[in-house]
Amino acid sequence: METTTGDDPSIVMKDCLDVFNAGNTTDGIYTIKPTNWNGDSFDVFCNMTDGGGWTVFQRRVDGSVDFYRNWQSYKEGFGELDHEFWLGNDKLYFLTNQGDYQLRIDMVNKHGAPYYKKFDLFRINDESDNYRLSELGTYNEAADSNGGSPGDFGLSFHLNYAFSTFDRDNDESYSIHCADSNHGAWWYNVCATSNLNGDYMAANDALSSIFWLDLPEGQYNIKYTEMKIRPV
Repeated sequence: METTTGDDPSIVMKDCLDVFNAGNTTDGIYTIKPTNWNGDSFDVFCNMTDGGGWTVFQRRVDGSVDFYRNWQSYKEGFGELDHEFWLGNDKLYFLTNQGDYQLRIDMVNKHGAPYYKKFDLFRINDESDNYRLSELGTYNEAADSNGGSPGDFGLSFHLNYAFSTFDRDNDESYSIHCADSNHGAWWYNVCATSNLNGDYMAANDALSSIFWLDLPEGQYNIKYTEMKIRPV
């Protein structure tokens, strides 16, 4: 059933902020249809913390879902919305191109310490440009929680780079296939300062693990991630 406003079933939510503004303040799965999306409405997980209305597009919890997947899987999305998943690059493109969206990334390092990062703009291009990370706004230093080191190096290094998977090598390295060596899929440069779709079960401090290089005391083998967007 689609999430609608009021009694008019023709009004479909375009993102989780619409869901929140319609009076839904509980985290959970809701149905949306972004502007210009030609397919059917689809389910998303809405996170209603930090002001509410965040559309979640990635989550890692326990390694129960394999994220070492091919291009088509990342295009369409996989996993379970209430657990581990990637929403899908096509959906993420339409979401981030129907307006300006900010990005929040929550992480818990291998020692159990929580952190989050916020950027005031996030946008990717469509498949014809390999879902390039085309825009990344100002890093919100004030949002660095739990003593995180200031700076946006974890993601700004990947700005303007295309998405890569093990079967679609779009990185900038001439000698390394980054998606293969990092055991993931990401906007790899040469190669990565973050790797949130890496191997949950990787060896300690391995480059194939889930990592974010400016996290203090535990930048590798991150145990929890959630990536989400909300209109600016």
